[in-house]
Amino acid sequence: MLNAISKFFDTHFGQEDDSEASHESRLQLASAALMIELIRADRQFDQAETDAMLAILKERFDLDQSAMDELMILAEEEAREATSLYQFTSLMNEHFDHREKVLMILNMWEVAYADGRIDRYEEHLIRKVADLLYLSHKDFITSKQQARARADRT
Repeated sequence: MLNAISKFFDTHFGQEDDSEASHESRLQLASAALMIELIRADRQFDQAETDAMLAILKERFDLDQSAMDELMILAEEEAREATSLYQFTSLMNEHFDHREKVLMILNMWEVAYADGRIDRYEEHLIRKVADLLYLSHKDFITSKQQARARADRT
């Protein structure tokens, strides 16, 4: 697994492990893995949620289709093998500023709303991630309201 991640980083972001590009790719992987965890939270596969996740990741990280495909394969493996959310959120705490953390929670809400409803397990997971990112309840609620407003417009 680590070899596959390293290969992904090397292929798309150069050879240096401590480079800014390498950190960015780890954040991409963590973001994708958290969104996959969210999609799986309600134990129901929904294509609308998957499509929303792909659109958000593609827009946020400006990846071509080949890089997106590789990222999704690695993120699914990471999500499957993860023992806690901490491994993903600790990376975000290290490299994201407050605005980026709030954006991550907003993105998760948008994925959750993509199927037209919020499952209690989805909400619980987003709350847990927000807590691990040290975000306030206000940030959590504001992001939820923004995502709901966007979902209502579509």
